[in-house]
Amino acid sequence: MFEGPLQDLIDELSRLPGVGPKSAQRIAFHLLNTDPEDVERLQNALGAVRGGVTFCRICCNVSRDEVCRICADSQRDPSVICVVEEPKDIQVIERTGEYEGRYHVLGGALDPLNNVGPKDLTVSQLLQRIGGVLEDREGEPAPDINEVILATDPNTEGEATASYLARLLRDFPDLVISRLASGMPLGGDLEFVDELTLSRALTGRHRL
Repeated sequence: MFEGPLQDLIDELSRLPGVGPKSAQRIAFHLLNTDPEDVERLQNALGAVRGGVTFCRICCNVSRDEVCRICADSQRDPSVICVVEEPKDIQVIERTGEYEGRYHVLGGALDPLNNVGPKDLTVSQLLQRIGGVLEDREGEPAPDINEVILATDPNTEGEATASYLARLLRDFPDLVISRLASGMPLGGDLEFVDELTLSRALTGRHRL
């Protein structure tokens, strides 16, 4: 244990997700020996996160402005919405270069054990978008939504969330509801695939 501000910094760093005590200690000593200008830039960046980051009024993604860059992009297909749990999930999908629609960020997944219900997520905003209640960027009328892709995580909470949303969305006529396919990873060996993944792969098989 160290004394004073150094130990306080280590304690605070240890509270960050994915940062253990040893990592926190290494980061703290690195900052201790860093030039004051670099430390000041870090302080400014941390301050800007709290005061300069907002959430898009359309898709609830992290944004600098009222409408995020994806929702403001006229080249994106406004009739398709990909529903994800967290903003970081958008970056993963964007890296594929295969998706050209818009997104909707739920802000988590249903988790009754931790008291996370539909009211704790942006489900109502999603329904408003599909129902044409929320106007589009720059006051334009809300676009017609033809398809909703449920891209929640393939775990217990994510599957429960996808099933719940699918039930709600069935009330919208002519709306296509799809789920990201899941199955065997490319380059993997069949003998190492777990039963649940293999079951999903068999269920989602397609004709060649």
